[in-house]
Amino acid sequence: MAGTLYLCATPIGNLEDMTFRVIRILKEVDLIAAEDTRNSIKLLNHFEIRTPMTSYHEYNKIEKGRKLVEKLQEGKDVALITDAGTPGISDPGEELVRMCKEAGIAVTSLPGACACITALTLSGMSTRRFAFEAFLPQDKKERRRILDEVCTETRTMIFYEAPHRLVKTLRELENTLGSHRRITVCRELTKKYETVYSDSLGGAVRYYEEVPPKGECVLVLEGKSQEEVEEEQKKGWMPLSVEEHLQIYLNQGMDKKEAMKRTAKDRGVSKRDIYQEMIGKKGEI
Repeated sequence: MAGTLYLCATPIGNLEDMTFRVIRILKEVDLIAAEDTRNSIKLLNHFEIRTPMTSYHEYNKIEKGRKLVEKLQEGKDVALITDAGTPGISDPGEELVRMCKEAGIAVTSLPGACACITALTLSGMSTRRFAFEAFLPQDKKERRRILDEVCTETRTMIFYEAPHRLVKTLRELENTLGSHRRITVCRELTKKYETVYSDSLGGAVRYYEEVPPKGECVLVLEGKSQEEVEEEQKKGWMPLSVEEHLQIYLNQGMDKKEAMKRTAKDRGVSKRDIYQEMIGKKGEI
């Protein structure tokens, strides 16, 4: 029988966030694949885990992934750990999971710490609908495309950012979305000097220009409000006269009652307003 790939969440800062189950599995598997063995050996030593370890990272994920799949096919159990948090979230683990799925190998995830969810719950923003964006692309064209998409996003958004790039990213978000959009910047999550800073984008830019951040950051950004969406939709129809706007729906086969209802909704007015304007222009409708 083939072995199992275990995705093991590790602490994002505080070692007490390690789960009993992850400790047990890391001791029982045949091999641990780690994103950075130099970093992970400290964790394994702390919990007295002596299981053999091998590197699995962005630059060897294809070649090493094939070797790990071979070991799994031979019946070996493998645990995958990242530098911190849950494997497969914005790291090469997703590639290994895909390879295992294609090979028919069982994959299971051991839940635990995850920086994006921790930051989201601390932000005070809406958690019902959210979008995880991870790190913005470094390629200028791709980065611009993502920022343009963010303009219309109504869900709460979560980004990762390195401290030395934080101010640049905040400025780009401010230029794209405006100064008043709310943001929460979480730093050093679960550690001794954990900070959760909430402000407008403009305020956050000014603050971090004066107080250079240390440690990896998670940005939780407010989505566009429904009021903003409706106002933009309303403005978008303004070049059309009411008569032209109404005719668009009539041409689609709607009856006059439904066409007036849809036109009123688009323009942010009542159906009575549309009716009265058409009466004034034609004397009847």
